Order: sequence, then structure tokens, then C-alpha cells
Amino acid sequence: MVGNHSGVIKFYIEGFSGSPEFRHTLFAIFFFSFFVTIMGNMIIIVIVCADHRLHSPMYFFLGHLSFLDILITSTIIPPMLGGLLMSELLTMSFSDCITQLFLYLSFGTTEFILVGAMAVDRYVAVCNPLRYNIIMNNQVCISVVIMAWLLGFLIEIWPVYATFQLPFCKSTFVNHFFCERGLLLKLSCEDTTFLEFILFLMAVVILFGSLLPTLISYTYIISTILKISSASGQRKAFSTCASHFTFVIIGYGTCLFLYVKPKQTQAAEYNRIVSLMISVVTPFLTPFIFTLRNDKVKEVLRDGMKHCYHLFKGQVHFPSRSLFPFGTNAIDLLQYYSV
Repeated sequence: MVGNHSGVIKFYIEGFSGSPEFRHTLFAIFFFSFFVTIMGNMIIIVIVCADHRLHSPMYFFLGHLSFLDILITSTIIPPMLGGLLMSELLTMSFSDCITQLFLYLSFGTTEFILVGAMAVDRYVAVCNPLRYNIIMNNQVCISVVIMAWLLGFLIEIWPVYATFQLPFCKSTFVNHFFCERGLLLKLSCEDTTFLEFILFLMAVVILFGSLLPTLISYTYIISTILKISSASGQRKAFSTCASHFTFVIIGYGTCLFLYVKPKQTQAAEYNRIVSLMISVVTPFLTPFIFTLRNDKVKEVLRDGMKHCYHLFKGQVHFPSRSLFPFGTNAIDLLQYYSV
């Protein structure tokens, strides 16, 4: 029986098996994905901070969403890349495993709370454009983000603590590419049925607690858009929500399949595939979703490339800056959604 002594117990992460050539191929794929994820989300953060046209609540939330994607991938992918280059199993100490699992779950929980807040923001922008600046003012947006970060970390303290209080007597070999909670529960010699049920209830509350305002918001959004008589007005209104709605489908779809199930210890290979979607594929796609499907972001990026071109030619023209972080006024919103 292996007791929970943080200085003694070590977990062996099995990662991906196969020939050295196959592992090196996976390394190249995941490294490329990690690089694109970091650079793409960094670009979003930079343009949201630098360009006054993106100083609105929607892009304020998007900047934090991109930052969370960077943190999630940085928590999972670098150790996974190290394991792919090693000939033996990746070894993680007790404290490293706790830290990785806690950060991964906390960042993910924060992200879902933020996605729910973004849905409410889109509802106010489309359904109440004249009151948008009053409802979604600076103080409200900052408070929402602070609350999302605090709740994301506080909610996951007990689940991670309870997981690592279990005695790991069966083995310390984790058949995954990181310290995944379901497989850690599977390694315990104690009956984890009650703990898994509590974790299932918490997953339901977290996911559906943020999904519910999203569903309600988009019900009202779609109803409002369908009442717009102009086809161009409908297209403009849909375009401002398309990126967020696409992210909602991908993010919630994968997490509902992975976490909303009473038995957390089942289907190791299934968990591995879905975990790859959450920790690698979704953060990789986020910059493309919010750039290729967002006209304003594409406009800012085009202007940014033009400024870089003029910079090399010695002809720099800096855009005027807004003195306020959220500079969109009611007149602009009314014109934007006008029919």
C-alpha cells in the first residue's frame, strides 16, 4: 500500500506509447499546436489592449479567455512534450501532480464562468443596445472577471484535496498524458463511489450553471435577430455572436462528455481523446474562431499588418486611442444594429 507522503510517492505518467519515430512525430505535432496556441492567443491579447476599437466588454472578456487558454495549454503540454522525448516514463512528484490537476481544473472552471458572462454580454448588446454602456460598464466587467477567477480557484480546492487524500495502493502508473482525476481515483484502494458522485454533482453545477445563462441569452438573441427586417442587419447581429457561439459548442460539447458522468473512473482511452480536445485542440482553435469569424478583429489585424508595413518603410501612423477601456457608445451600437 502506497501512502500519501508527498516527499515519497511519485506518479508515472504513461503518456503515448509507440516507436521513437511515432513519439517524435507526436512531439512535432503537439509542439506546433502549442506554439500556434501561445502566439495566436498572445496576438488577441495584444490587439485587445492596444487598439481602441476593441475596447469594449466583449473583447475585454475575450482577452481574459485567451489568457486562460494560454495557461491551460502551458499546464498540460510542456510536461507532455518532455515525456514524448524521454525513453522512460515521465515521473511527477506528489506535489507536481497536485499542482497540475488543481491549475488545470481551476483554469477550466474560470473559463466556463467567463463564457457564461460573455453570453450575457452579447444578450445585452443585441437586445438592449441603448442601455449597453450603462449595464456593462467598467466596474461591472471588472467585477465579473474578478469573480470568475476567484470562483474558479475556490471551487476546485476541495475536489483536488479530497482526491489526494486517498491512499494509492493499487499503482502509481497513470495511463494518461497528465494527472487526470478519473484515473487517479481508479488507483485508490478505497471505495470512491461517494466521492465520484459528489464530483459529478459539482461538474453538473459548474457546467450547467454557466450553460444555462448562455442558453437563455441566445434564446433571446435569436428571437431579437429574427425580428430585424433587414437581411444586412440580421447578418451583422449574427456575426457579433458567431464566434462566441462556436466556442460554446466546442467547449461545452467536449466537457459534458468528459465530466458529466457519475463514474469518473471509466474509459481511460476515451478520457485521453476528450482531454486532448479540451487541453490541446480547443485552445488551438480559439484564435482562429475569434479572428476568422469576427469582422472587427479581422479589420484590426489588417490595419495592424498595414502599420507594420509602414513601420518598415518609415511611415508610421498610430491610431487615436480611447481614454476609456470600453469606448463603444450607444450611438455606435444603435447604428451597428440598425436596420
